[in-house]
Amino acid sequence: PLLLAKEIATLDHYSGGRFLFGIGAGWLKEETEIMGGDFAHRWTQTREAILAMKELWTKDESEYHGRYYNFPAVRSFPKPAAKPHPPVLLGGSSKYVFKRIVEWGDGWLPTGVSLEGIQRGRATLDDLAEKAGRDPRSLNIIAFGQPGQFTNRREIQALEEAGIQHATIWLRRTKQDDVIAELEELAHLVLR
Repeated sequence: PLLLAKEIATLDHYSGGRFLFGIGAGWLKEETEIMGGDFAHRWTQTREAILAMKELWTKDESEYHGRYYNFPAVRSFPKPAAKPHPPVLLGGSSKYVFKRIVEWGDGWLPTGVSLEGIQRGRATLDDLAEKAGRDPRSLNIIAFGQPGQFTNRREIQALEEAGIQHATIWLRRTKQDDVIAELEELAHLVLR
């Protein structure tokens, strides 16, 4: 988390405080393990990494002592432009993910989730946040669409009505001229 915290803080500066830190704990055991992760306890390890990074981002001198990460008092700069730090958005759709978001995350990054699933997720997050004494409006949701998803005004309006602040639209084309044409088509469909 020490190096990643610095990299994210730097990217946050380059973006003028607009960096969004979307994370997941992984689903492929071999991939998790080859990168030094403990697959059976991947969310515990992820939580520790995030808590350690939040310490590094918010304190002039910070230390962390956990099961997976352990470092003495260090000074880590630069600090992020976003205060107190870039939002940490958790991916996934299980009830446990929603509990984690309320406990130590800053929002949800539903990927390829239907509009109805996002609406249910918003309701679940609101309920859990209220029960935990956290303002539901403090939790951001950034919908990450699959190809063809969120490409018309009706879907975008429904996301907005569900309290979704941002939607990422997956472009299908790759060549510059084709991408420009696709963006123009999307603008017509979404903004008309």
